[in-house]
Amino acid sequence: MIAWGPREKEPLWNGKPAPWYKQKKKLWILIGVCTVLLIIIIIREGAEAARDSESGLGGVSPDSIPKGAPSWLNPFVWEDTADFNLTYTDETVGGLPLMGLDTEWDDSAKANDHVPALEKPWGDYAKRPARGVNVGGWLSLEPFITPSLFNYDLRMGISVLEKHYATFVTEDTFREIRDAGLDHVRIPFSYWAVEVYDGDPYVFRTSWRYLLRAIEWCRRYGLRVNLDVHGLPGSQNGWNHSGRLGPINWLNGTDGALWGKRALEFHDSLSKFFAQPRYKNIISHYGLANEPKMTFLDSQEVLQWTTDAHALVRKNGVSDAIVVFGDGFRGLHNWQGELQGLDRAALDVHQYVIFNTGQIVFNHTAKVRYATGFGPTLVAEWSQADDTDCAKHLTNVGWGTVGPARNSCSCEEANAPVSEWSDSYKQFLRMFAEAQIPQWSYKKGLAAGVLPAKAYERSFDCDLSDIPSFSDLPETY
Repeated sequence: MIAWGPREKEPLWNGKPAPWYKQKKKLWILIGVCTVLLIIIIIREGAEAARDSESGLGGVSPDSIPKGAPSWLNPFVWEDTADFNLTYTDETVGGLPLMGLDTEWDDSAKANDHVPALEKPWGDYAKRPARGVNVGGWLSLEPFITPSLFNYDLRMGISVLEKHYATFVTEDTFREIRDAGLDHVRIPFSYWAVEVYDGDPYVFRTSWRYLLRAIEWCRRYGLRVNLDVHGLPGSQNGWNHSGRLGPINWLNGTDGALWGKRALEFHDSLSKFFAQPRYKNIISHYGLANEPKMTFLDSQEVLQWTTDAHALVRKNGVSDAIVVFGDGFRGLHNWQGELQGLDRAALDVHQYVIFNTGQIVFNHTAKVRYATGFGPTLVAEWSQADDTDCAKHLTNVGWGTVGPARNSCSCEEANAPVSEWSDSYKQFLRMFAEAQIPQWSYKKGLAAGVLPAKAYERSFDCDLSDIPSFSDLPETY
């Protein structure tokens, strides 16, 4: 065998100086080893370059990003860069950054053959209803949708949140939504995507670019977008999905007017941005405030704020989108004659029974009847899980359920694996869903077979005479 002797540079052969042909052989071996190492280095560098290219950083130099640029303008600190334009720009519209957007777009896609392409008018929503779904629990967190985010080491901080933004909803999400026969997507987000104020604990603008990318993915699959402001400055309802559990500061209390003004300033920036031509065909609905708690707030103040916000949005150039405002839990009859002067506006009714102690006691037949009781109305939230209040963290982290006499009820069947659901329960869930269009997940409902494979094909046509008694289903959960 060849080994190095004491001089290190003089080859030895069985303890003696190696003959010339052995030394030459050694030289060729060394050349071969060096060649292999060089190839490995080249392959590694090529792989790293490929990874950079796949992540969207190929061809973009860190030197192109000005020193001190904030995180929302520096793709080298982003969790995910796929499908973002990474050429640096500090240009804004309405004070909001354009960074990440391509200069060109294509509105020729359509979700399916039953609806027009984005570049064509939708027409009358009363004649061609929207069939959509929320991407909830993503940019506006809700504990019962992502319980794991409310059970982690607080020292992990922002990295956990941005990883959630980057992975919880992806391009595949919107492809699957399109393939399910849906044509609209409601994207809940909150004001800290745009602005924060002293004392706010929120991560500023990190969710902004994910919102913009989601809209572009919707465009790719012909899906129209309902922009849903889930959290207003100060909190419009005091619930966790508004970003603040507890006091309602928007239009309420000592600084209520200040928070109302900040909410209008937020919409001033937002509507200027989404008045750009690139959003004319894809933003079908523009939401002002999700679930303002008008059972607690001064209704007239909320109505005046809604009128002012609508006027602001229209003045800033959002001319085609339907402006949406929540029904405030007042009951539809209390809205008769209200806000009649608003152009292309819609009332958003959230069709739940589990949060109302007078309705959660409905039996399964009554729940289906209740779901069929509305005329043409925008119902931006509902769920098959409205049959129970058994989801973890549904009412808040660490809180119990809201149903009456909960100590005499059981969640065993409702929370059982899908494979253990009875045929009668599956029939009820599908009928309950079709009356309104598992449980809190549309995707899981499809997989379980309790939602129609295509949203535009259903078996129940809301004929009340066709509702079975469901007498074999327990009413104790």
